[in-house]
Amino acid sequence: MSYGLVWFKRDLRLADHAALATAARRGPVLCVLIVEPSLWAQPDAARQHYEFMLESARELHAGLARVGGRLHLLVGEAVAVLDRLHAAAPFDTLHSHEETGNAASYARDRAVARWCRARGVRWHEPAQFGVVRRLDDRDRWQAAWEAQVAAPQVELPEPSRLRFVALPAALQPGAGATWPDRGAIAAVRAPAAVALGLDAFEPPRRQRGGRHAALEVLHDFLDARSGQYRGGISSPLKAPTACSRLSPYLAWGCLSLRELVQATRARVAALPEGDRRRAGLAAFLSRLYWHCHFIQKLESEPTLEFRNLHRGYDGLREPEWNQAHFDALVGGRTGWPLVDACVAMLRATGWLNFRMRAMLVSVAAYPLWLHWREVGLWLARAFLDYEPGIHWSQLQMQSGTTGINTTRVYNPIKQARDHDPQGVFVRRWLPALRRVPDTWLFEPWHMPESVQARCGVRVGEDIALPVVDLESATRAAKTRIHALRAQPEVRAAKAAIVERHGSRKPPQGRRKTAAGSASGQLDLGF
Repeated sequence: MSYGLVWFKRDLRLADHAALATAARRGPVLCVLIVEPSLWAQPDAARQHYEFMLESARELHAGLARVGGRLHLLVGEAVAVLDRLHAAAPFDTLHSHEETGNAASYARDRAVARWCRARGVRWHEPAQFGVVRRLDDRDRWQAAWEAQVAAPQVELPEPSRLRFVALPAALQPGAGATWPDRGAIAAVRAPAAVALGLDAFEPPRRQRGGRHAALEVLHDFLDARSGQYRGGISSPLKAPTACSRLSPYLAWGCLSLRELVQATRARVAALPEGDRRRAGLAAFLSRLYWHCHFIQKLESEPTLEFRNLHRGYDGLREPEWNQAHFDALVGGRTGWPLVDACVAMLRATGWLNFRMRAMLVSVAAYPLWLHWREVGLWLARAFLDYEPGIHWSQLQMQSGTTGINTTRVYNPIKQARDHDPQGVFVRRWLPALRRVPDTWLFEPWHMPESVQARCGVRVGEDIALPVVDLESATRAAKTRIHALRAQPEVRAAKAAIVERHGSRKPPQGRRKTAAGSASGQLDLGF
């Protein structure tokens, strides 16, 4: 009996799941999730991503069980797993959503495509986001995005019409299977994170995975918290509740982009004029648009994960890597209170709001003069909601290597005065600062020794000294960036980048706001 193989990737849900629905309408299906050791060995992978994925997958398995199915967790490289499945019980079609992931997942998908052609297996890959594969004209992108999010959500056939096939007997646990882990999600036999080489650390206060949690967060945001969105998303104090907090659920596909856009539009239409939630949700919708705008950049130019988008910036920072500066940043010991407090919060929660993310990258790129690649890998592991397309586009934009964006330099002292004027945030995350008087809170390195002795805190010990002089280091960095931008050959190459990647007007005539163009997306990046 022929059947369709449904390969769940970063689409861990049943609702609006085009791959599963299409397969189920055509005939019997087998549902699998593959734990691929080579992908989890990549330098952008972290234990928190793996655990969040497993939490979401277990809930997905329970949902499939309610309609008579099962999610089979298999371990191995994708081509080898597919080949063994096909040898044991041939399938005629492979169903999975398109993925714009990191270079390793891109190479994996190309290998799977070659395998499918060699075996005569059709690969059905519906779009998951508003991203267009093989886009030949950026002017076509906006209409394609709107068509994707406005289309009716895809529904599964009635449970009575669903047909599932069992995992081939030769691959059942205890029947000679040779997977490193031979069970299914139901048996909770997924490999331990440490067995995949993942670091033992994960943020103790991170969000938990699964569609149930995603829907709770969504409804709480639509019904209540969206009223804080416009005024609260820049503040490190207000953002944890003002932001949607939906980004990890979108990144791992617990929610579809389409259902998120449609639910938000429906809520806006139902709210009365003058309700603060209307303005908040309108701003949120614009970020869903920018979310896909940035992912499209990686889809169209996968090398931007590794190389400067504008090649005229090659060699700008690469030869001058400073490990001590990087260690100070990652360790939360830069000496600038707001920066170090953000690092502490990130380690505890796996999340920061977009402005604080932008500030971290700005500090890394300008006064610390660090290349974006290593900084990006650290942040990819630190962000629970890591989305490669957004992440690498934003790293380059904030580091000034796109060649088309305004130089954005965030002064961490000014940001602290603007967004944490009473020092509530920095004192929450940096206990030593709780003993520092308000007068010295933003620049504690200027605190006289007599004051240090009186409050029982030592600069250079309890509180780090700044690793560089902020003003002079930032000035020198901006001078170098602007001198390079002014070179005729660098200026000449800008037009081609704008044509290929430049933003277009958002839908419904909304203008690009400063926050929208800087953050560029939902809550994920900057």
